Amino acid sequence: MSYLALYRKYRPHTFDDVVGQEHIVRTLKNQINSNRVAHAYLFTGSRGTGKTSIAKIFARAVNCEAPVNGSACGECETCKRVQDGTGINIIEMDAASHNGVDNIREINEEVKYTPAVGKYKVYIIDEVHMLSIGAFNALLKTLEEPPAHVIFILATTDPQKIPVTILSRCQRFDFKRISAREIEDCLRTYMDKEKIDIGEKALAYIARIADGGMRDALSILEQCISFYFDETITMEKVLYLVGAVDSSILFDMINAIKSQDAAKVLVLCDEVNSQGRSIRQFASDLLEHSRNLLVAKTTNNSSEVLDYSNEYIAALKEQAELVSTNEIMRYIKQFGTLEYELRTAISPRVLLEVAVLKLCEVQMDDSAESMMTKMQMLEQKLEKLMAQGIQAASAQVVQQAPQKEVVPTRLPKAVPEDIKELVARWQEVLHSLDEQTTLKTVYATTEAGYIEDDILYIVYKQPMEFGVKKSFEKMEKAICNFAGKEVKIRLMTAEEYANKCIETYGSSPSPTTEVKDISQVLRNIESKINFNIEVRS
Repeated sequence: MSYLALYRKYRPHTFDDVVGQEHIVRTLKNQINSNRVAHAYLFTGSRGTGKTSIAKIFARAVNCEAPVNGSACGECETCKRVQDGTGINIIEMDAASHNGVDNIREINEEVKYTPAVGKYKVYIIDEVHMLSIGAFNALLKTLEEPPAHVIFILATTDPQKIPVTILSRCQRFDFKRISAREIEDCLRTYMDKEKIDIGEKALAYIARIADGGMRDALSILEQCISFYFDETITMEKVLYLVGAVDSSILFDMINAIKSQDAAKVLVLCDEVNSQGRSIRQFASDLLEHSRNLLVAKTTNNSSEVLDYSNEYIAALKEQAELVSTNEIMRYIKQFGTLEYELRTAISPRVLLEVAVLKLCEVQMDDSAESMMTKMQMLEQKLEKLMAQGIQAASAQVVQQAPQKEVVPTRLPKAVPEDIKELVARWQEVLHSLDEQTTLKTVYATTEAGYIEDDILYIVYKQPMEFGVKKSFEKMEKAICNFAGKEVKIRLMTAEEYANKCIETYGSSPSPTTEVKDISQVLRNIESKINFNIEVRS
């Protein structure tokens, strides 16, 4: 007997052999057991999910003389003739190559004749969406009211292209993608039967890249068996054969992008290219990996959504903690755009490098998604600078603390004699303000005066009032530091000071002595103000 491909050899022959389509199998079995078989069915779903296989199982079951639990018994005369290929009750037609009106007219003529053996003629039309509009119109009347001995099963991967008039006359069954775990279990069973030595990781990876299609998984597996004949099939060998990369490179790429290591991302791109991996497949893997990170970050029960091992999901969660949701969304958009552009790219490597560099250097990205990332980066830099500033200030305080003299928390109060001394040494007080330029400028034209008690009067010209009052607290502190005592200070204009002197002594004393003509005081202050104005101008 000639060699059969794995997907043909292990094609299910009964409903019990079908994997991953329990909702369809149960419905069809109940229809057969209850003798409620419809006249037209529409099987839709992605490739390799079992549409044609279930159509054939159903066709054999409805013609079986003694079905067992809804499936063909395989022992009756009808079942044997179908298995031998001599039965003509099951007619298959590929609508991709027989899509004209004439092909449908032939079917319309044939359905008039009753089956030679069995109860039903079953027409299985594969890729039915490829039929022309005229062919659909020719099929419409027969599909609506076929003879009692005819069943139509229409299979398609693109139901949107089928006219609604056809859809409304069929019972529709949507085939789900088979989960990676179910595919992996089937592949392991088949490899045990074939006595093929293959690693668990290799099986899991093949099941994952099959994207829910059992036929795709078996085709990839058979290719690996042929290439590595009489060898142990490992994960690395499967990656090499399909042109994919190890998942560790995906993690390394995201880490490099997150840390903005442009050199690292270019090294990883060169590694993918030098190994002969498919850059388009690599972009698709990066997109899928980013989606997995988003799921791991935003869902509590990631294992129910992610069809991976517990170890792999744990690694995804660990990396997802390092990346914000906004950044992951930016990765998904960029890798999605890259995957689309690679379909017609002349230089795939250049597009890949530009895409990852744009993600790595956020300044190159002017999209709306990058704005939030830029703001987050600025906030992080600001927090870092503030932390460094606080640490530096703390270190400086600690370093200078031993050198500072212990100053009493409470200075002794100044007595009248201390005030008179400050009045006499007022110019020295002003010279002590050399390190406080602004303060020295404001008080440069003032004079000190004493009238009575323990109060030091600072006399100023009216135009300087705002600057003097605004910086009064600083000046008060500077005078107390100079005197080493707690000094009571009052601010007064020259006119107020003269009035105070007249009120106290009956005449106007000098700021530097107890009694002096107030006009001389005003002249001294005015001349100093004018001098400073000329110097500044």
